[in-house]
Amino acid sequence: MDYFLSDYEQPRHARLAPNLFAACFPLMKLLPARYMLERAQTAGHLQLGGPVAETTSGTFGLALAMLAAVRGFDLSLVSASSLIDKTLRRRLELLGATVHVIDDREGTGAQRERLQQLNAILKSRPETFWPRQYDNSDNRLAYGRLAEWMVRKIGHVDCLVGCVGSGGSLCGTGAFLREVFPDLILIAVDTHRSVLFGHSPGRRQLRGLGNSILPHNLQHEIIDEVHWVGALPAFAAAHKLHRDNALFMGPTSGAAALAAQWYARNNPGATTAVILPDEGYRYQDTVFNNHWLANLDGWPIADSQDPLTLRRIEPAGEAVWTRMAWGRRSLSARSVGYQAR
Repeated sequence: MDYFLSDYEQPRHARLAPNLFAACFPLMKLLPARYMLERAQTAGHLQLGGPVAETTSGTFGLALAMLAAVRGFDLSLVSASSLIDKTLRRRLELLGATVHVIDDREGTGAQRERLQQLNAILKSRPETFWPRQYDNSDNRLAYGRLAEWMVRKIGHVDCLVGCVGSGGSLCGTGAFLREVFPDLILIAVDTHRSVLFGHSPGRRQLRGLGNSILPHNLQHEIIDEVHWVGALPAFAAAHKLHRDNALFMGPTSGAAALAAQWYARNNPGATTAVILPDEGYRYQDTVFNNHWLANLDGWPIADSQDPLTLRRIEPAGEAVWTRMAWGRRSLSARSVGYQAR
């Protein structure tokens, strides 16, 4: 009854350079949302029309709300004031979701307070299904379809680039592709003051990637390289995608494209694929609004061509793009000797 939503899960195929291919999604998070809900129903953890609750920073919540509207689930979403804009909140509520917004004056995502609110919902209705997007392995498993799509559309893939928030899309797709291509290079794209690859948590201007908690779906041991992209180069990269390729994608996609284009330029003999998870329509009043951009400290910023290469984990400002060879190590192994600055 909701198979028309699968069109949102199907990426468009775009060629950004002779050796660089992109999977451009209208709403990528529908892939894991559908898969997790269907698995929960099959296992008897979720009844038709039953309650569902999740904490979300944006597009996963939208995916759940779209599915809940069509399938009749009673959906509660918990977010933070720093994460959710009025337009998205209105859309979620029009879809029938109950939205709880936690005050987040520090701008770090209020993850602890969001989980407290979520646990209160679960306690009041024990039959509620919690997808647990950060820790549920079904999140990763859902991306087998994307790996299959890449093999069918691109063929041999030497390097996969993607942003990391829950860890599901990059680690899931990468793990499946590495079964076919054992030498596959995996590049994770994060942002400064996200804890995913060793930074201390702090205020982040770039959303849609990064996290203030460590999700179990992030498998550090399969990552070869990490790029930390500040908000300003991500915004500029999103504009460049639109200007040069007519792809109207969001800043998360801009950050991923920035790292992928750099790798493809420096490895012309390798076939690189990049996951572009979000479109730009949600950001028309911000990232794609020149008046809004003009008020940002450091804007305009020159198009970034090369990241600053680090020898150790070191956060930077919103105008900075850095990279470091990760070497498929655990976070604890990589964090030895790190000193926050």
